Amino acid sequence: MYEGLIDLPWWGYVIVALVLTHITIASVTIFLHRHQAHKALELHPVVSHFFRFWLWVTTGQVTQEWVAVHRKHHANVEGPDDPHSPQQVGIKMVLWLGMWLYRIESVKRETLKKYGYGTPHDWMERNVYKTMDYLGVVLMLGIDVLLFGVVAGSLIWITQILWIPFWAAGVINGIGHWWGYRNYELTDVSTNIVPWGIIIGGEELHNNHHTYPSSAKFSSQWWELDIAWLYIRALETLRLATVKKIPPKPTFNPEKQSCDLETVKAVVANRFQVMAGFARDVLKRVHREELKKANPADRDGWMSLKRAKRLMLREATLLDDASRRWLAEALEGYKSLQTVYVMKQKLQAIWQRSAATHELLLQALDDWCRQAEATGIHALREFSHKLRTYSLTPATP
Repeated sequence: MYEGLIDLPWWGYVIVALVLTHITIASVTIFLHRHQAHKALELHPVVSHFFRFWLWVTTGQVTQEWVAVHRKHHANVEGPDDPHSPQQVGIKMVLWLGMWLYRIESVKRETLKKYGYGTPHDWMERNVYKTMDYLGVVLMLGIDVLLFGVVAGSLIWITQILWIPFWAAGVINGIGHWWGYRNYELTDVSTNIVPWGIIIGGEELHNNHHTYPSSAKFSSQWWELDIAWLYIRALETLRLATVKKIPPKPTFNPEKQSCDLETVKAVVANRFQVMAGFARDVLKRVHREELKKANPADRDGWMSLKRAKRLMLREATLLDDASRRWLAEALEGYKSLQTVYVMKQKLQAIWQRSAATHELLLQALDDWCRQAEATGIHALREFSHKLRTYSLTPATP
C-alpha cells in the first residue's frame, strides 16, 4: 500500500492534522466571519485570496453562502427565522446536524440575495470556487494521500473535512447559544464557551461577539484569549490587514462632577460595559451584603436569597413569567436588593428610548444618578459617581 512521500511517526501525523485544521479555522474566523460577514477589518488581496483558496480545498465553502447564513442568524437570533438556533430546534439537532441546517438555508435564493451582498464575485469565484466547490476537497484528498500515504493521508483529510462542520456549525452555533458564561446580558442567550479561544480561533467567545458583532477583536476581559486577534495584529504589523473596529473602551474624567451631553454619549456608547459594571459593582455587592446578614437557620429563605442572584443578573426579557414571580417573591423583605434591581431596570430603560433626543437622555441620566444617590445604598452612590465621570476623551494631565 502506498505510504506517501513523507514518513512521520504517529504523533507527527496528528500534529500535521491539527496544523492544517487550525489554518482552516483561522480562515473561517478571520476571512469569512470578521472580514466578509461583518467587515470588521480589511485584508490585503493576497491574504484574502489565500483564505478563499484554502477554504475551497479544505471545506468547499462558498463565501456568499456562509456570509448570508451568518448574517441571517444575527438578524433573527433565537427567533423562528434563525437558521440554526438550539432554542428553536434543540441543542442535539444543532450540535450534531448543524451542517445540515446550514445547507438547507444556504440554497435559499432569498437568503443569498438579502444577506449575501458584498462578497467576492470575480472570475475565480464565479467559475471555480462557486461552481466547482467539490473539486477543491477532492484535490486536497489527492495531496494528502500523495504526501502522507493512503491510510494517514485519508485520515488527515477526513479530519479536515469534519473539523468545521463539528466545531463551527455544531459547537459554536449550538453550545454557543446554550451553555457557558456571559460577560454581557443581551436579549439573546449567546455564551462564551471558554475564555481561551484557541481550538476554534476565538469563536469560543461567542457572547462577546454577539455584543460587538462588528468588532475584529472577540476578547473583552484581560484573562480572555482570542488567538485570531493575535494573527490579525501580526497581519496588521506586516501591513497585510487593517482593523476597522474594536469594542469601545470606557474613558473616565475624575474631575467631572455632573452629567453633560458628553456623559450621555459616552454612557450610551459603552452601555454594555456599564451594565456589566452595574452587575459586578452593585448587584453582586449588595447581594453579598444581604447574604451575610441573612439567617442561615432559615434554610429556605437563605437558599431562596442565594438563588435569586442568578435571576437578578439575567436579562429581564429572557425571564419567563414564573421566573419573574419567583424573583419578586425571593426579593420580598430585602429592600436594598429590590431597590438596586429596580434601578438596574431604570438604567437600561434610558438608552432604550430610541426616539429621545440627547437633551432628554441627559435629563433621564441625571435623574437616575440623583435617585441612586438618594437611596443611601453605598454601592449605588459609588456607581453613580463613577457614571458621571464617563467621557469621550481622557482627562488632560
